[in-house]
Amino acid sequence: MYDRILLPTDAEKGTELATEHAIAVAERTDTDLHLLYVVDSDVYASYTGDEYVHEFEGLEAALEQVGEDALETAAEAAREAGLEPTVAVRHGRPHEEILVYADEMDVDLLVMGSKERPGEYRQLLGSVTERVSRLASRPVTIVKTPVEE
Repeated sequence: MYDRILLPTDAEKGTELATEHAIAVAERTDTDLHLLYVVDSDVYASYTGDEYVHEFEGLEAALEQVGEDALETAAEAAREAGLEPTVAVRHGRPHEEILVYADEMDVDLLVMGSKERPGEYRQLLGSVTERVSRLASRPVTIVKTPVEE
């Protein structure tokens, strides 16, 4: 059914359910699992950096490190399930980079997390998951995680 599954992660709390789901599907279907983190270029490109202090060189490097840590956590969970995931970090606009990666790797399924928030919140702020699901030319499974307000 599937040869390649893509799990993009944003290093946010609540991605655990999507990670568990992607690993379970990959394990059951003997599928290659790809893990992706996109460093949002809009975040670091719009920041002057004048008052930013961090142990890394700057905001871009700090965001990349956050992504690498999140990917390592997901990769470790996949390895514990007997999988050997492919891990990638990209820079750009997250929804665009996810779609480009999916096309480049010819993935069969994207598994993405989404936080369950009140309707008004969603009307004011879109999400990467919503954009990807709207624009993707391949199946997208959205795993919702309740968020306590």
